[in-house]
Amino acid sequence: MDRLQAMRAFARVADEGGFAAAARALDWSPPVVTRLVAELERHLGTRLLQRTTRKVALTEAGQAYLHRVRAILEEIDDAEAAATASTRDLRGTLHLMASPVLATHFLGPLMVPWRERHPRLLLDVSVDVRAAARVEEFDATLMVVPQGYDSNIVARALFQGQTIVVASPDYLARTGVPQQPQDLLQHHHYLRHSTPALRGQAGRRLRLQPAQGDGPAQELDIAVALQSTSADLLLRAALDGVGVAVMARLLAAPYLASGTLVQVLPDWIFSSYTVYAAVPSRRMVPARTRVFLDFVSEYVAQTLADPRSCQWP
Repeated sequence: MDRLQAMRAFARVADEGGFAAAARALDWSPPVVTRLVAELERHLGTRLLQRTTRKVALTEAGQAYLHRVRAILEEIDDAEAAATASTRDLRGTLHLMASPVLATHFLGPLMVPWRERHPRLLLDVSVDVRAAARVEEFDATLMVVPQGYDSNIVARALFQGQTIVVASPDYLARTGVPQQPQDLLQHHHYLRHSTPALRGQAGRRLRLQPAQGDGPAQELDIAVALQSTSADLLLRAALDGVGVAVMARLLAAPYLASGTLVQVLPDWIFSSYTVYAAVPSRRMVPARTRVFLDFVSEYVAQTLADPRSCQWP
């Protein structure tokens, strides 16, 4: 048995969800893929895949083995790329996790330059609002953490930003432009980002703090017009003039630049945050992961250095 080929076959079956799909992806025949996986299972003395008539699923042993196999295959691919002395020759798959906002509004714009620089390195991006809780499962995780966040993770800080209050010009024309936080209590409605635990509540105090200095925060009990776990839904509602919304400047940046949204109370913010790129706590970071982290850091540095394009953080 060619153990390396068997590992590749097993990993691809797990990724593609079936033997036929794995064979197509590898450009091998289905019987070859089936034989290699069967030989690998016999060699290990355990079943790695649970086969049914409709799909295959990893067994508990298969899940643990897949994690190790991916690391081994990545190291082999990286070693081959290093022998060519060119990061452009890196190939394979980089498994990423990102929060929804970062996936769409931060990672999304990077896809064209990434493909131009690393055409053979596939990004497999998963999205989860609890990205910070799943760092160990992925090669790299992009996540937003609040000020004061403390966790035992290996991470690279990319940039710091603020969460601000925004509204559409039409909405402000109808309700008036607040000059101080207390003005939000008059005729204004709150588009609130919620968690499942907060659903069913009619209102919640909106806490704003000075953008500069250490002055006291202001807590406001504003009627909620809409609440959702979807930042994109709240953005849409803010653009349509339903109310004022609290959102990361990263998300609001293009709309602030075009004038379709306006920052309300620019001397006040909801919170500060930091965007991190985290990796599993392991001693060796694969070359493909290092290349991705360097690429993202380079993009951030270029954006922050160019006032014309620096609409965020």
